[in-house]
Amino acid sequence: MHIILHKPSYFLVFLLLLHLQCDANSGSKVPAVIVFGDSVVDTGNNNYLQTIFKVNYPPYGQDFSGGQPTGRFSNGKVPSDFLVEDLGIKDTLPPYLDPSLKIEDLVTGVNFASGGGGYDPLTSELASVISLEEQIELFKEYMEKVKSMAGEEVVNTILSKGLFVVATGSNDVTNTYFNNPIRLYHYDFDSYTQLLVDSASSFLQKLCNLGVRRIGVFGIPPIGCLPSQRTLKGGTQRQCAERYNELAALFNTKLSMKINYLNNNLPFAKLAYIDGYYLPLDIIQNPTKYGFDVSNIGCCGTGTIEVAFLCKYTCTNVSEYVFWDSFHFTENAYRIIVRDFLSKNMNLIT
Repeated sequence: MHIILHKPSYFLVFLLLLHLQCDANSGSKVPAVIVFGDSVVDTGNNNYLQTIFKVNYPPYGQDFSGGQPTGRFSNGKVPSDFLVEDLGIKDTLPPYLDPSLKIEDLVTGVNFASGGGGYDPLTSELASVISLEEQIELFKEYMEKVKSMAGEEVVNTILSKGLFVVATGSNDVTNTYFNNPIRLYHYDFDSYTQLLVDSASSFLQKLCNLGVRRIGVFGIPPIGCLPSQRTLKGGTQRQCAERYNELAALFNTKLSMKINYLNNNLPFAKLAYIDGYYLPLDIIQNPTKYGFDVSNIGCCGTGTIEVAFLCKYTCTNVSEYVFWDSFHFTENAYRIIVRDFLSKNMNLIT
């Protein structure tokens, strides 16, 4: 997984340095956004992998600019894109594996997330996608590229002033724990969530050891209330699968405590736990409060089970739906979640 980039002109490098320096010294406190995680934030890295966990085909992307599928697991933009858009950095966050990336794309941030992955190494292995460990290695490669093409000062600015976001864990619950005997029969809730938290802690400490200073970490959403889990585990009434939510909530509590611990023991870094549970749950339980009508099924197919290649047709008005497919939110729902994070949490890591 290597990208070949042409060396830019000295004039372009000068402009990039000027841009980053201006950002660092002005009201724009975030010169770049770097994202790690899974399909919630993947903007197309899986397009370049041999895996079934990819969505570079219609109807995915129907509401994205140009109406073309890009590998984003939604009808349009995903949280990664809204982060850079709302921070005034650029319109979308490109996947790092995109071979067409230029140096000006790299210095304002890229995405290392890979749909289907998780904190548990087994999750990424089963899905044949990029694990968090491999995402770290790609990030190291990225830093070397930026250093060789734009200089060490640019790298240091990204590390110290950039916003780093981690969003993963859902696949660990749905795919690896509850649906794989290797984990289900050998771990109870407490021990499995501890495995996940230990993995998250190790990942965050590796980022900090590389010089990263500002990190936001999303908790797992109420995974039992996703349309697919309602269908599979919610009984004839398709209620939320409470055991799935219990596992997610336990993990989130432990993750929040671990992040508090790391904040106290990594004095040069600022880490923030981002609620990925209660706001999505409120949107699901009270959709009209947020401008939606439908929250128990997705827009694609019947909305009860379809995801990825099973999505053959869509609803007529996606703006009414909280969910795009049976696992992922719509662009409009993601926009609400990201803007809530930026309004409530940025002060914790700036």
